[in-house]
Amino acid sequence: MDSIFHEKQEGSLCAQHCLNNLLQGEYFSPVELSSIAHQLDEEERARMAEGGTLSEEYRTFLQQPSGNMDDSGYFSIQVISDALRVWGLELTLFNSPEYRRLRMDPVNESAFICNYKEHWFTIRKLGNQWFNLNSLLTGPELISDTYLALFLAQLQQEGYSIFVVKGELPDCEADEVLRMVRVQQRQRPTLIGEEAAQSGSQRIQRDDLDQALAASRDSGGIVSPVDEDEQNFQRALALSRQQIDMEDEEADLRRAIQLSMQGMVAVSDSDPLPQTSTESAGSSHTEVLGVGTASDSDPLPQNSTESAGCSHTKVLSSEELRMKRQAYFENEQLSDRR
Repeated sequence: MDSIFHEKQEGSLCAQHCLNNLLQGEYFSPVELSSIAHQLDEEERARMAEGGTLSEEYRTFLQQPSGNMDDSGYFSIQVISDALRVWGLELTLFNSPEYRRLRMDPVNESAFICNYKEHWFTIRKLGNQWFNLNSLLTGPELISDTYLALFLAQLQQEGYSIFVVKGELPDCEADEVLRMVRVQQRQRPTLIGEEAAQSGSQRIQRDDLDQALAASRDSGGIVSPVDEDEQNFQRALALSRQQIDMEDEEADLRRAIQLSMQGMVAVSDSDPLPQTSTESAGSSHTEVLGVGTASDSDPLPQNSTESAGCSHTKVLSSEELRMKRQAYFENEQLSDRR
């Protein structure tokens, strides 16, 4: 995915990153977006002046800060819309009655722009695959076709405003490359700063363990090979349980998304979300948002009850595992004596 342009977060310039990631190049700078914002401010001032420059409303308007930009680098939807209009692109609200009447499948669109609490980011199709180009991520995040509708529904439930980008996007290298080659993503990107925090925590844990082992040796304690094996085993067991917990949380999230989507369909006249149980022949998709390994099909939210015939694996407790290992070592010692 090296050909994908991904501008990472700097300050509060998410609107700039959103536009550049959408257009796949450094097309807009803070200066250019500020110019558009000032032009919008002037147009609004001129409209207010039509009611009289001596009116209370006009004087109040002049005292208010700009609604199109601020000193932190935030830009409004009007600025983004005007910037895209230069490229012949229009924005349509995803959950508006007008768009719902079109009964469009999200997979057939070309891009989405999302906003929540003054943060903007882009979801775009490149080649035949979808990518989350959020500037807060360490890199592009692959989104399968089957997961796209769920992802958009999740964003809506979290309070995001979603806009559909209409029009022909400019040509880009990534689009040309990904039309010929499908990519897989074995490890999803993390939020900027999250990876460093995790590695720092793991480093502290390793340091604590090394200090404990050193203290044991200094005090005359002998660490046997069996003890070292037990320590390594406990580490692997802890990591395994963390992975199981993450998978359980992911399954709960997907079930919640499915239930929320069912509720949205029941109370709105929008078209039901596209079916996700089948895939085109020969294609492979990579699951995101929790599972970073490539697979032939994307895991979908499971029903609240398991289907008949499903097998269940008993997870042994730490004490049960310890006893089994102890019995194994005792049997080995008896065999050696014989």
